[in-house]
Amino acid sequence: MRTLRRWFDTADDAPLDDNADRIDWLRAIPFIAMHVACLGVVWVGFSWVALLVAALLYALRMFALTGFYHRYFSHRAFRTSRPVQFFFAAIGAMCVQRGPLWWAAHHRHHHRHTDTPEDMHSPRQHGFLRAHMGWFLTPRGFRTNWEAIPDLRKLTELRLLDRFDLLMPILLAVGLYLFGGWLAEAYPELGTSGPQMLVWGFFVSTIVLFHATVTINSLAHQFGSRRFDTRDDSRNNWFLALITFGEGWHNNHHFFPGSARQGFAWWELDLTWIGLRLLAGLGLIHDLKPVPAVLLQGRNL
Repeated sequence: MRTLRRWFDTADDAPLDDNADRIDWLRAIPFIAMHVACLGVVWVGFSWVALLVAALLYALRMFALTGFYHRYFSHRAFRTSRPVQFFFAAIGAMCVQRGPLWWAAHHRHHHRHTDTPEDMHSPRQHGFLRAHMGWFLTPRGFRTNWEAIPDLRKLTELRLLDRFDLLMPILLAVGLYLFGGWLAEAYPELGTSGPQMLVWGFFVSTIVLFHATVTINSLAHQFGSRRFDTRDDSRNNWFLALITFGEGWHNNHHFFPGSARQGFAWWELDLTWIGLRLLAGLGLIHDLKPVPAVLLQGRNL
């Protein structure tokens, strides 16, 4: 019962023991079930409107992850207000990649121990599958290191969102089901339904989003080019940058993680950077940290 309760209340973590680095299969059931649910496309069928909603939710949530979970909460690469940070934190929680505090704590740990035995998602140390998705299904991976985020842990609204992070994806799933049912009644010519919108808009979109995101842990430390001689295996990969809105310029990022921009060259497409510039133009965020020019001297960018 305690494990089941932790599906919904992540504050109830047991002390770590000798099994801390083994996959907790009971707690991993929701993650596995989401993959199985994608097979529902066979029964709910296809419509262009469901695919469009899935694509839009992929884009919106990817931006929340890359722009706010990563560049803001993990690296403080710009500044914003508490309402704006909570809004995008809530969207990020809809990704089913845990809460913003858990995410930031693990990412900061990653930068301190990149590709060493302490890095839980290093393919060099632990292999591809462990780096890609096995690490966060362990008791150690489930925990939040509060010592790593002293600047964030004092924010009550973020702690609540982090503790009950499953609430946001549940609300999204219910909303999509109801939206699809309404479209079926109001616009039957669109050929969609509640179950179809749920499967495509939530399950398929979320699983594709997840696997795209974690390629930065697994593939971006194995395949690509290295502009900078960092102490880790980080690499720049244009394809991963495309599907993750700029995160694939990973060697750039590990060379200077404090920048809000990860595509350092003009030709390195960084959609998250473009989105952040738009938000800055609207006055919603400010003080975006640039890449210091002195770091790029002689790089022919």
